[in-house]
Amino acid sequence: MSDADQPKKILLVDDESDVTDLLAYNLKGKGFVVEAINDPNRSVGVARTFMPDLVILDVMMPDLNGIQICRMLRADPKLKRVPVIFLTAKAEEADRIQGLETGADDYICKPFSTKELVLRVQTILRRLGESAPEVPRILQAGGISVDTERHEVTVGGAPVELTATEFKLLRLLMERRGRVQTREHLLINVWNYETEIETRTVDTHVRRLREKLGSEADWVETIRGVGYRLAERRADTPETADSAGA
Repeated sequence: MSDADQPKKILLVDDESDVTDLLAYNLKGKGFVVEAINDPNRSVGVARTFMPDLVILDVMMPDLNGIQICRMLRADPKLKRVPVIFLTAKAEEADRIQGLETGADDYICKPFSTKELVLRVQTILRRLGESAPEVPRILQAGGISVDTERHEVTVGGAPVELTATEFKLLRLLMERRGRVQTREHLLINVWNYETEIETRTVDTHVRRLREKLGSEADWVETIRGVGYRLAERRADTPETADSAGA
């Protein structure tokens, strides 16, 4: 059996056993291999042994909360790319943004539909399994350089610290340079949000990203009433200066 045919492994971390029991039952029914734990202090150790394809992680837990655990997973070289779905009773937009900036791939609020959660798990894993077009390791626009493998950004040769969400936003704009990205498209592809979520989330992050890009900020163009794009070239730059890298 090839790796593609192997059943996907899901790690559940929630201090409420009734939640993990319910989810484990439904996920196993869909053919997933499930490991469920109720002690957050064991979560990272179990993850290193189990090597899940996806983690469902409660945020509000004693001793060690989901935000802290997610940061630990993202710091581990073997686990940093494993998708994480946050499961929590906190429904405020600021809480969702904090969770997604930590590196989570999705955010589901309690009470939740088990069927919806299973569908989101399947959607994320299906995306990972799809062959993505090859992207150059280094993306360049003027003085902006993005190393897609090292997750490093420099502006004019100087390193710039971006949050996980800011990096995903900049990388998407760089990969689709010259193409307008609607706010709704960005919400779905950067934040994994549905389109009814407030689009001001995008505007706030674009503003912060521009501040960090400094003198190169005008590469990120606003398309009024639509969204944003990364310019083919800067308005004050001769067309031949950067077109070779487009």
